[in-house]
Amino acid sequence: MMPGARLLVARFTKFGLVGILGAVLQALLFALLSSSVHLPGAWAALVAVEIVVLHNFLWHERFTWRDRKTSGFRQKIIRLARFHAMNGAVSLAGNIFLAWLLIERLKAPALPSELAAIALCAPANFLAADAWVYRPPLRPNMLNPKQIAPKSL
Repeated sequence: MMPGARLLVARFTKFGLVGILGAVLQALLFALLSSSVHLPGAWAALVAVEIVVLHNFLWHERFTWRDRKTSGFRQKIIRLARFHAMNGAVSLAGNIFLAWLLIERLKAPALPSELAAIALCAPANFLAADAWVYRPPLRPNMLNPKQIAPKSL
């Protein structure tokens, strides 16, 4: 296996571990919000996903993509905004739609439906996080391809 592929597999494994932890938290929150607080399925999914998006960001910063450091507070806030926008869009839109479809329309059991939604949204979240949220910083020669090309006379 090529070094880049090994790194991607290792990172996806870490992503999966954080995801499993987040999924357990999301399922517990969803169950609590839907059964004890009596929120409708889509609303319980919305609140549970929002909490888990923030939880997962903290874990990914310190574990999954810890080798891709930010240079300061401003970059960390930008990264959080990107993570939230990307992960929130995929997870919130995906989970709310799937919760609505499975629970409200198809009358499937709530908790298995929520777990299915999490599993279906995970690969898209990983790819977007690796490519956009945690992308390595651009090196100067990556900004301008002419900097690395020899000048012709």
